[in-house]
Amino acid sequence: MDESNVQFGEMEDVKAASLLEIKGTELQGKEMPVKNEEQGNEDDDFSLKNEKDSLTEKITKEEIDCANNSEIEPRDKTRAISRVSKSKDNKPKETKAEKDEQDSDNGSQHKKYRNLRKKRSPETMEERRACTKRKYISDDPKDAYQMCHQCMKSDRKVVRCSECAQKNQHKRYCFPCIERWYPELSEEDIVKACPCCRNSCNCKACLRRFNVPKDLYSGDPKNNLEKIWFFKYLISYLLPFLEEFSQNQSAEKDVEAKIRGSSLSDVKIEKIDYSIDERLYCNNCRTSIVDFHRSCSSCSYDLCVTCCKEIREGCLRVCDRDVVIKYEDKGIDYLHGKESLKKKLTRVSPSESNSSEELPLPEWKATELGQIPCPPKERGGCGHGNLELKCIFGENWVSDLKENAKKIVLSCGSAEVSHSQSQCPCFELNKGVNVEDEQLRKAANRGDSDDNYLYCPLASDIQPVKLEHFRRHWIMGEPIVVRDVLKLTSGLSWDPMVMWRACRQILIKKGSSDLMVTALDCLDSCEVDINIHQFFTGYTEGRKHYNSWPEMLKLKDWPPSTLFEKRLPRHGAEFLSALPYKEYTHPRSGILNLAAKLSTEKLKEILNLKNTKSSVEMLKPDLGPKTYIAYGFPEELGRGDSVTKLHCDMSDAVNVLMHTADVDPKKHQFSKIEKLKKDHIKQDRRELFCNANTDDKETGITMQESESAFIQGGAIWDIFRRQDVPKLEEYLRKHHKEFRHIYGCPVEQVVHPIHDQSLYLTSYHKAKLKEEFGVEPWTFVQNLGEAVFIPAGCPHQVRNLKSCIKVALDFVSPENLGECIRLTEEFRILPQYHRAKEDKLEVKKMAIHAINHAVTGLEDLILAVAQEAKEPVCGTG
Repeated sequence: MDESNVQFGEMEDVKAASLLEIKGTELQGKEMPVKNEEQGNEDDDFSLKNEKDSLTEKITKEEIDCANNSEIEPRDKTRAISRVSKSKDNKPKETKAEKDEQDSDNGSQHKKYRNLRKKRSPETMEERRACTKRKYISDDPKDAYQMCHQCMKSDRKVVRCSECAQKNQHKRYCFPCIERWYPELSEEDIVKACPCCRNSCNCKACLRRFNVPKDLYSGDPKNNLEKIWFFKYLISYLLPFLEEFSQNQSAEKDVEAKIRGSSLSDVKIEKIDYSIDERLYCNNCRTSIVDFHRSCSSCSYDLCVTCCKEIREGCLRVCDRDVVIKYEDKGIDYLHGKESLKKKLTRVSPSESNSSEELPLPEWKATELGQIPCPPKERGGCGHGNLELKCIFGENWVSDLKENAKKIVLSCGSAEVSHSQSQCPCFELNKGVNVEDEQLRKAANRGDSDDNYLYCPLASDIQPVKLEHFRRHWIMGEPIVVRDVLKLTSGLSWDPMVMWRACRQILIKKGSSDLMVTALDCLDSCEVDINIHQFFTGYTEGRKHYNSWPEMLKLKDWPPSTLFEKRLPRHGAEFLSALPYKEYTHPRSGILNLAAKLSTEKLKEILNLKNTKSSVEMLKPDLGPKTYIAYGFPEELGRGDSVTKLHCDMSDAVNVLMHTADVDPKKHQFSKIEKLKKDHIKQDRRELFCNANTDDKETGITMQESESAFIQGGAIWDIFRRQDVPKLEEYLRKHHKEFRHIYGCPVEQVVHPIHDQSLYLTSYHKAKLKEEFGVEPWTFVQNLGEAVFIPAGCPHQVRNLKSCIKVALDFVSPENLGECIRLTEEFRILPQYHRAKEDKLEVKKMAIHAINHAVTGLEDLILAVAQEAKEPVCGTG
């Protein structure tokens, strides 16, 4: 057989060679007889020359692009072609004509390869395609190839997309890939529109592309009149905060005038050199400093205005000591009811115990005039000099902003909205009856309450800027469940293996690797390092401890939220498209999301740095999106359940259940679980209920609430009302020793029963809470594709019934600004180094930037609309 037409051994294009290796798999296993020239048999069905010619013709632009991005890495070019080329030993001698043809090419085989297509007529190509026989032959005259877009293999039956064919792209998917990666699509569905056309293709090349489709609506109305109304709505909620904030700064300026012994007009406050990528915190209470503060010129100790006021009043509320809570590691057997064999002391707090903690801190007082000295070294200062009043924005910037906001409200009026917390009429219509349309979901059985139902609209029924019904429930501090949000998306798979393939760019550094992740073991509340592939395998197949007890692992914030949209660009876009009420939730352009108003350009303008050329970006709080990947179990185990323990977020949040997986334990495992439960009961009687009477012991340990209706869902949520928080805290302080936390040890001490995030209320404790204090949470099941809105200030806990992938996003709504500020003050007085101590949200800074954005935006819009209409529009409501 003559092979001189194409000399593959010296090809320089490695990627083309790699593609030929892929195509060469078609020839494996075939018997390739070497044909002599004298035979001249052109009808040989298995002619190697025809196969190679056909393969060469298959290197279309589309396939080369796919090969560049495929999961198959380019290999050595000589290896890549070894499967389709014969050895030199079997090569027939060249004829004189062929040698002359080679000499005319000056030995440039690369040039011959590139010009190969030009030398063949279309008729010859079609003839060769027609006589080429494969294992599976296409009946499509326009597309004779078999390469699957997903796996890049050519030896399988494929389904061709008709929509791609119209675009001359010819995407194909083989049956195994359809079954494995697109189980929701039938063969007919892919013929109509393949995953590429649906923007749901999860091959590696498509997953990692950054030119993702954008949402048609991103929470920022295009209509100017609608924007004007939203800006006025924002100002109506933010102006009271701005007035109080300005008043506190004015009071501090009055004190400064008294200290200096001069009139208020003569007081000039120094403006600090502030960088936009800097965060300024109070050294005493660790809250964010927005504008006015006091600072030591010697040691740069900073003190916020609130702490200054409390020091002068002699009632500094900040806890200046660390609280160390000790737990004992008693071994793995102790976790399952046996006696402890080893004792190893550990602690929650990162601070170390030393003798200085027992000594009282030096006194810190202000002078009679109100001057505050720099605190002594024991309190973090230098003990020399006084704290001088400084500002960030300028001494009159906040007061000027307040006056501008008031003027625009007086001239244009405020938004016509109701701030009253009255019950939505939809509850009164359905009081005491079954709700058939599922718009309301029963979540509680409080006899003296009319808020036992939760508002649960369909995502498809939500219209842009139509927020009145949502606001009626949101102002009341009620959770909202939006159903079927995944129907708003393209259908991209959230299977963990798809996510793993999407961001599988392995980084191996000294002592660390992307292959290893840190998960939380729910049995002992301790962190464990695990290979990411093993973790995802356990997600779908389950894991168990040495004694067959289910092993529940949780992986939080993977990949890190700071890299979520970079490492998972398609999934990030998919999540944003699933978000309902984008005016509130969109992280970058939601017009009612205060967190979206933190702008680098606006900050530069405030700091008079607008003309400064710098690529430095403003530091913003990490609000997500964050992924929560966890195993689940349908039955409440009582110990080691896959739970998120009781806690309270500083901001509003939306949590979307993107994926679930059923993991069914084997029959023999259930008997072992029941036996271990009996050991747990005996241990709890000894350790947790030693001070209770006999009836309480039996009831508290054996009581299990029937949850058969919950098994069909993904996760059970318990969300408590804000007004019930004081009673909830009282119950938890009374019964905290009946809970287990780190190493499975009883909780001997709590700093704050909610913010410690160390307690989970089981069915027994929820029933006991209702019995003793009359408090009952909203309890409901989150199903696949449902988005749960949690208002700021509502304590909540979650238990997973299945393996779940949830994606959460924090946002700050104007209606809940006051609650966010209240929580900031609550976290402020926690002990040093407490997990919730740091002011990560910086909600006051958000509010200042938000009202500045609303005032300037409203002024510009009113002017623009007035010029278009040639008449004033300030009365727009």
